[in-house]
Amino acid sequence: MKLLHSGKVRDIYADRGDIILVASDRLSVYDVVLPTPVPDKGAVLTSLSLWWFDRIEDLVPHHVISATDVPEEFAGRAIRCRRLEMLPVECVARGYLTGGGLTEYRRTGTVSGVALPPGLEDGSRLPEPIFTPSSKAPAGQHDEAITFDDVVALVGAGTATRLRDLTLDVYRMGAGTAERNGILVADTKLEFGTDASGEIVLGDEVLTPDSSRFWPADQWEPGRPQYSFDKQYAREWSVSTGWDKTAPGPEVPPDVIAAVRARYIEVYERITGLTWA
Repeated sequence: MKLLHSGKVRDIYADRGDIILVASDRLSVYDVVLPTPVPDKGAVLTSLSLWWFDRIEDLVPHHVISATDVPEEFAGRAIRCRRLEMLPVECVARGYLTGGGLTEYRRTGTVSGVALPPGLEDGSRLPEPIFTPSSKAPAGQHDEAITFDDVVALVGAGTATRLRDLTLDVYRMGAGTAERNGILVADTKLEFGTDASGEIVLGDEVLTPDSSRFWPADQWEPGRPQYSFDKQYAREWSVSTGWDKTAPGPEVPPDVIAAVRARYIEVYERITGLTWA
């Protein structure tokens, strides 16, 4: 195999004309990889993504070829995938207002150019899910919110519309499935590419604690930060240290690592109904 790219969390290899996508245990917050890994994180991300990919194939083509035909040293945290030409957009859907979207709303009344009603709070459910894309920043830099018109300028009107529709379709399906299991999907990020025929295909990961905000439905209360089954706990801890969100990130203490690991596993089990081995 040949290493093609090492990202914040995933490593990409070329193998027999395919791609081997390997999820590591690296922990990334604010686009910076922290120096302390989270045990089993890569395996949880891979297992949950595969569970979702099985359930969305009627909505959108995806890149998965096999979860078993991978090198033995990566077993459990790697997927054999189709080669795609990735599109230069982070496709984000939001069903609730929080994080960077809340910051922008408080400043402008909009998120990525989408006007929202007045009076919304941290954690408010939006009238309907919205498409709030962002740029793909180079390593070490931060993604920036962009508008739908910016996406049109990047990829053309037809592709932009398709990306928006697919992102919202996947979000609605995922949010509905998760809510039936007591989990709210506040927002999620998807990545798409095109295959050799030009068809738009879902790549990377889908509806994981790295790419989504997951909240327990029975604890949801707008007007305050929500308990989160994702890396938000690590984000909040990192800011509490006084870190300025630039590399290098701070070492993460064992209790924070253990808490992040426990939350990843719990949300996997609650969404899928499976027990983490």
